[in-house]
Amino acid sequence: MNYPVGPIGVFDSGYGGLTIFQQLVKQLPQYDYIYLGDNARNPYGIRSYDVVYHYTLECVRHLFGMGCNLVILACNTASAKALRTIQQRDLPELNGSRRILGVIRPTTEIIGSYSQSGHVGLFATQGTVNSESYLIEIKKFFPEVKIYQEACPMWVPLVENNEHNTIGAEYFIRQHTDRLLSRSPDIDTILLACTHYPLLAHQIAKFLPAHVQLISQGEIVARSLASYLNKHPEMKARCTQRGIRKYFTTESTEDFDTKAQIFLEDHHVRAEHLQL
Repeated sequence: MNYPVGPIGVFDSGYGGLTIFQQLVKQLPQYDYIYLGDNARNPYGIRSYDVVYHYTLECVRHLFGMGCNLVILACNTASAKALRTIQQRDLPELNGSRRILGVIRPTTEIIGSYSQSGHVGLFATQGTVNSESYLIEIKKFFPEVKIYQEACPMWVPLVENNEHNTIGAEYFIRQHTDRLLSRSPDIDTILLACTHYPLLAHQIAKFLPAHVQLISQGEIVARSLASYLNKHPEMKARCTQRGIRKYFTTESTEDFDTKAQIFLEDHHVRAEHLQL
């Protein structure tokens, strides 16, 4: 059967998914991509499971409508609160030949291998922490690893308002870093389980002991996608390869273009508005 071809869709509730998007483009530049940020309804982290599910499903439907056969939920909250339900309940009715992937599974199936001590810290939004998705998934692959979570509600606003490199930001970064490290002296690996947090990595590193490594998701997710496409040549054949990138936002395109420059090396982002 001949299926239609199209770009790879990348969805996030806002801007943070651009750190995932950037690594996807860096490692797999030949593919076409559509990035959709639901900035008008951001943040998702403070919303209920039902609301996140409905918002995410709506955006996935739009990406399918734009021709995407493969959609990456580049959002930890959406991956935690909506991915499984959409995969199991909605995808067969929407189009069983299409696929939706998240950022939690590829991260959790490898993060334990980074740690020598078996003690892993995790920085995330309150919504991701409350979902316990990382605790559940990591235990499936590394049942012996102990996980220590720390919610950092101020970090996303700092990044999105371009205040993350200021002295004021250091107070909140140090506060949460010290709090996480105080839970176990054996933590030797910390996962940045929010797509905004890689922009804070150099600030966080100032307050970490030399032996503690900081892991971002972008490269992990990109490697996982490359592996997935190689293992599924039928899906790989359905992803167009012309190196075209398009951006859509549910909010102001001017704001998106400006803030996208915080997250991307590409300073020529020109987003289009999407009315949901």
